[in-house]
Amino acid sequence: KDFPKWYPQVLKKTEMVEYYDVSGCYIFRPWPSAFGKKFKVWWFSGKIEHLGVKGCYFPTFVSKRALEKEKDHIEGFAPEVAWVTKAGETDLKTPIAVCPTSETVIYPAYANWIRSHRDLPVRLNQWNNVVRWEFKHPCRNHCIHDRR
Repeated sequence: KDFPKWYPQVLKKTEMVEYYDVSGCYIFRPWPSAFGKKFKVWWFSGKIEHLGVKGCYFPTFVSKRALEKEKDHIEGFAPEVAWVTKAGETDLKTPIAVCPTSETVIYPAYANWIRSHRDLPVRLNQWNNVVRWEFKHPCRNHCIHDRR
């Protein structure tokens, strides 16, 4: 019933995760990482690969220009977007966002790949990282994103 309270306790007591010194970041210990890897292989190979679904990977970073094109899509969590503004001691000319949602990178690629009905269906499975600083309920939201 009180998911934000009990779920982090389960993760900690079962030694699945350790807390890290950056809020919202966790260290996944070896056994849950191994389980996750086996699950991905079992699920991808055993359940969806035979349907013609292919694996792919999209970048973790998105340009400010690309993110601004999706402003309606990201409006609700724009304050939570993490920005990279430096490389070492050098300021970047244009900040780069850490991908707050996979759609901001995937949809422009689809626009390049799909030109007509003959290009359909596109059947892809992607695993990627997204980062948002969700201040209201950071654990609850983090857990939900992990399960997404």
